[in-house]
Amino acid sequence: MFGTLTHWMEVAMWVVMGSMALDMVIGLFKSMSGGKLSLELVLGYLKDMVYYVLPLYMLAGLSAMDNTGWILLVGYYLGALAVVVKYLMDMKAKL
Repeated sequence: MFGTLTHWMEVAMWVVMGSMALDMVIGLFKSMSGGKLSLELVLGYLKDMVYYVLPLYMLAGLSAMDNTGWILLVGYYLGALAVVVKYLMDMKAKL
C-alpha cells in the first residue's frame, strides 16, 4: 500500500464492507430458505471485492501523490458512496 487510510476513509471503507456483508447475509438467507445454495453467492462477492474494493484502496494509495490533496479523495468518497448505493438497491430488490 502506498499510503494509509485517514479516519474518514477508514469509516467509508467499513461502511462499504458492512453493506457488502449485509447483502451477502440477506442473499445467503434467501438462498438457504429457498433451498438453492450455490457457490455463485460467494464467488460474486469475491468478484465485487476485486471490482469495487480494490480500486478504492488504489485511490487511497494514490492520494498520497495528489498535489492538490482533494481530487483523489473526492473520487474515493464518490466511489464508496456509489458502492453503498448499489448494495442498498440490491438489498431492496432481494427483500
